[in-house]
Parts: sequence; structure tokens; C-alpha cells
Amino acid sequence: MQIYFIEFSYLLASILFILGLKGLSHPETAKRGMHLAEFGMLMAIVGTLMHHEIVTYTWILIGLAIGSVAGLAMGVWVPMTAMPQRTALSHAFGAFAAALVGISEFFKHGGHLEPVMMGALGFEVMLGALTTTGSLLAFAKLQGLVRGTPMTYKGQNIFNMTLLAVTVGIFIYLIVVPGSMPLFFTMVGLAFIFGLLLVMPIGSADMPVVMSLLNSYAGLASAATGFVLSNKVLIIAGTLDGFSGFILSILMCRAMNRSITNVLFGAFGSAATVGAAGEQQGSMREVGLEDIATQLAYANKVIFVPGYGLATAQAQHAVRELADVLEKRGVTVKYGIHPVAGRMPGHMNVLLAEANVPYSALYELEQINPEFPTTDVAVVIGANDVVNPDARDNPGSPIAGMPILEVDRSKSVVVLKRGQGKGFSGLENPLFFKPVTGMLYGDAKDTLTRLVQAVQHA
Repeated sequence: MQIYFIEFSYLLASILFILGLKGLSHPETAKRGMHLAEFGMLMAIVGTLMHHEIVTYTWILIGLAIGSVAGLAMGVWVPMTAMPQRTALSHAFGAFAAALVGISEFFKHGGHLEPVMMGALGFEVMLGALTTTGSLLAFAKLQGLVRGTPMTYKGQNIFNMTLLAVTVGIFIYLIVVPGSMPLFFTMVGLAFIFGLLLVMPIGSADMPVVMSLLNSYAGLASAATGFVLSNKVLIIAGTLDGFSGFILSILMCRAMNRSITNVLFGAFGSAATVGAAGEQQGSMREVGLEDIATQLAYANKVIFVPGYGLATAQAQHAVRELADVLEKRGVTVKYGIHPVAGRMPGHMNVLLAEANVPYSALYELEQINPEFPTTDVAVVIGANDVVNPDARDNPGSPIAGMPILEVDRSKSVVVLKRGQGKGFSGLENPLFFKPVTGMLYGDAKDTLTRLVQAVQHA
């Protein structure tokens, strides 16, 4: 009877994971999808706790308590603006757990492992180890603990590929001749090092793709764990996570008109890359807050374009408040969302949802671009690379061909920035020098709050 309950709980959990993933494909069903996935995880845990091979629940309950407290604390106290960092930590924890399971199984069975089982175990440990350190470095870059620009050195790609080849070579040897403890831990150590070296040359501008790719690696490591432990729900959940993350990475690369190999090995945002963009002529035109308030108050259509600056200023509630004031005056308000704006997939959608911005007001790039020529004011809040017209107009630009939000086609553009610095890619943006563009400097949250008051009195 016990085995039937376990199998039923795993089957139900797998179905709920699939339905949850399907729900996440659209903003209106995302919350329901999350609830389905949460219940699926609960069923998977309950089924696992019923397993007959469990000798004692002491350490399991200790781990459950620690994990629950840590998860609750992160859920309550980590702000939405820090969601990319929190996600990177989650990837690191999940991947490290997979690596530890593989190491434990190797200790137990060693040279008695069959080639297929050793292959799954080695793949699990190798992928889990490199994802752990890679995710931790991504967290450090996103948190500002290390600089976000690419860290490169001469012969880096050759060295990285050689290190990977040696690691894979040891992995293949262990499949043929299992049981060598020194070689196994050499492989583990090299995988940890490779994870750091893999993310080190990747700049902050490419973090959305990196986050998605690390999510894929963590999922595939979990699937391999399922093979090692003969756990069906781990295989299904890990495969779903792994391949959905990989597909998302491909889609995001297409959104930037770049390949995954270019993201991983191109060192985008380095000094050499930035130099190819050239220097802009002219100067940025600073505008006053009262003038912008008048423009907004008497506009027919306004489009807000959020970027990472919105997140760092935690200005999502302020922009919603400004939108409400404009709509009361009869202004049509929309939001243009670029697929790679922010530091993780869907970053802007999450922030605006927190501020209760209706899903119907959010428009993807293909939907909103035709509307810019009839837009009176486009308000760019902390975005840089996703509105850079060089991607469209300059074939020599490093971001040439990348789809952008064409705000420069609007009748007027207002850019909210802290200062005259460049974006995370390090590229100069000619939008800021165009005659239609006015620069409104200062903290985005403070500026938007003052704009609300100014519009009300306009």
C-alpha cells in the first residue's frame, strides 16, 4: 500500500509541475501556475518522506526546518528588486544539493557502479558543481560584490575549453574505470573552477540569458540525480526545468540578435567591445521637471519604458501612481516591455505586477513598436541598451540587429537617469543626444513622485 501511495504522489506531482509550467506561460495564469507547482512540490515531498528506505527522520526534519526558515525569510524580506540575486542563490543551492547527492552515492558504491549509473552520477556532479560556483558569481555580480563588467585575460577561451576538456576526459575515464576517488574529486574540483571561469567573462548586460542558462543547468543536474536515485519525479521535474530554461535562453538570445556562444565567450561589454561603438557628437539636453509635467498632463498617449534603473530605485509604485494621475486626466497610458530588460527573464513584469499595474497595460516589443510614432511622450525609466537606436541604424555597433523599443520615433522622449553614465553594456546611447530627447536627472522614484504632484497642479 505504501509503494502505491508513493507512486501516486509522484504521478500527481509530475502532472501538477507540467500544469504549473503551462500556467507560467501567460501573466494572467502565472499565479495559478505557481500554486499548482507549489502543491506539486508538497506532494513530491510527502511521497519522498513515505519511502521505506528512510532509517531516521532526524536529519530530514532538521534540514526541513532550516530550509523552511531560510525560504520564508527570503520570501518575506528579499525585495522584488533583488529577485535576480535571490534566483541566482536558489540555482546555487539546488545545484549544490544535486552535487552532494552524487558525491554521497559515489562514496557508498564507488567502483561497483555500472557504466550507465556512473555516467548519470558523473554528469550530475559535474553539472551541479559548475552551476553552483557559476550561480554564486552571478549573484555576486548582480549584488555588486564584484564588478559587473566582463573579466577577461589573454587566451581565456582556450584555457577554459582546455579545462572543460580535461574535466570531461576524467568523467569519461570514470565511466569506463569507476572507483578512483582521487580522479573523482579532481573532476569535482575542476568543475567548481570551471563554473567561475564560465561566468567571469560575461557582463551584466547578458545576465538575463546567464540566469536562464544556469536555471537550465540546475534542472538537468536534478534530472541526473533522479536517474541516480531512481526517483521518477526528480527526472520529470528536472527535465522540465532544464529544457524550459534552455529554450528560454535561446529565445532571449534571439531577442538580442546574438548566439549563446557569443554570450558565453564574447565578453560583451569589455573595453574592446565598447570601443567599436564610437563616440557621440553633441550634448545631452537637460529638461526641467515642470516642463515635463506639462507635457505629460496635456498628452494624448504616454508610453512608459522601464529598465533596470526602475528596479534599483524601487520606483514601480511611483510610476503606477503617475500613470493613475494621467489616466484620470484622460491620457492613454501603456507600458513597453523589452524581453531582456532588467537582470532576469520577466524582471520588469514582476516589478510592475507588484505595483498592481494591470496586465492589459503591458505590451511586448512587437506590439508596442508600431505605436511610438503616434505617442506624444515616451518616458524611459532607467533603460539604456533596450532603447539604443544604434542597434537599428549602425551596422558597426556591437548590438547591431538587436530588436529594440523604438522610443526615438515618438514625438517626445523623456529619459530618467541618475547621471550621464552608460548602461550595463558600456555602450553610448545616441538616443540621449537626439533633439526629441530630454534628460531628467535624479533618483527615479523621487523624480516620479515629484512628477505626480506637478501633473496634478498642471
